[in-house]
Amino acid sequence: MKALREWLIAFRPARLTADRAERIRACIGALIGIFVTGITSYWLIGNTPQLPMLIAPLGASAVLLFAVPNGPLAQPWPIVGGNTLSALVGVTALMLFDNLPTAAAVGVGGAIALMFLTRSLHPPGGAVALATVLGGDAVLEQGYMWALVPVGMESLLLLVIGLIYNNATGRRYPPPPPAPTTHNTDDSPPGERLGFTQSDLETVLSRYEQVLDVTRSDLQTILKQTEMEAYRRRMGEISCADIMSRDLVTVEYDTPLMHAWSRLQFHRIKALPVVDAERRVIGVVTLVDFLKHARLDRYEGFRDRLYRFLRRGGEDGLRQVGEIMTAEVETARANEHIARLVPKLSDGGRHHIPIVDDEERLVGIVTQSDLVAALYRGSSPQP
Repeated sequence: MKALREWLIAFRPARLTADRAERIRACIGALIGIFVTGITSYWLIGNTPQLPMLIAPLGASAVLLFAVPNGPLAQPWPIVGGNTLSALVGVTALMLFDNLPTAAAVGVGGAIALMFLTRSLHPPGGAVALATVLGGDAVLEQGYMWALVPVGMESLLLLVIGLIYNNATGRRYPPPPPAPTTHNTDDSPPGERLGFTQSDLETVLSRYEQVLDVTRSDLQTILKQTEMEAYRRRMGEISCADIMSRDLVTVEYDTPLMHAWSRLQFHRIKALPVVDAERRVIGVVTLVDFLKHARLDRYEGFRDRLYRFLRRGGEDGLRQVGEIMTAEVETARANEHIARLVPKLSDGGRHHIPIVDDEERLVGIVTQSDLVAALYRGSSPQP
């Protein structure tokens, strides 16, 4: 009886992790995608039994494209390739078998086999193959052109809309490839050297031997965040505010380069946060920024060329901090746990993270040495 109860419990709907905003975003995306695809297709080919302006399986493709755009089954090649190849199989089955159930079974099974073979597995492809067989004489009249128009064309139209909509609403599509290591070497990022590595993940996935409906990069991110959450639980609540430097040396956009350089030298630091009148971080200027813009690519005359740049601004006439600063700055909130800084300061290649309050005003800065000291104290036995 217990086994039966546990088996029945498995039929319960799984909890969805998407928040309300993401659900609304997906619904609106599917609405726009199907509507624009239908209108465009009608304008291009009309609407007849031989050339319908919309094929039903596009609805399933829209679910994947807009609701789970990061999934491997929702990527561009599976959408266009999976649907088109499945239509080809469906047309072939319809030509070879007069018995409808036989043609349908061969069409769907063959479509899945071909999608596996071409790495274009896309669940709506099975529906495309079945719809093709059920199309009967109207599909036979088109022959293999059916796979290109309307199936391939409409799949491509939907994909183009998905590319535009997903990226416009904050979802990178298709997902970017894994970033190269900071130093362009074969070493694993620092955060992976004691935890699981990419090769570990690949080894486990090779043993899984089933279709995994999540990309490797997303799975790796989830596992890393799980590790970080476990570390946070074991370490206790230590926030950025607990370890940050508070007596800050800052500059503004119009601070002269010589003045900023003097501050770096006097305080023996490598970076200065650049703030506006409200003390909001608008950039950071580092030693590297000075060296890069001074074009110090050889040792001879290094000192003279540096001070010439500081006084005159070099060949480009640069004179203010804001003209050489790095504008894209990653910050952290004062109440965030220090565990969130680990990937930023290790794998991310950053050496310092400005800390801001709830109003985005600069209140501190955390360096790699601050974090190392905090992690050491947090892991040391208390007296």
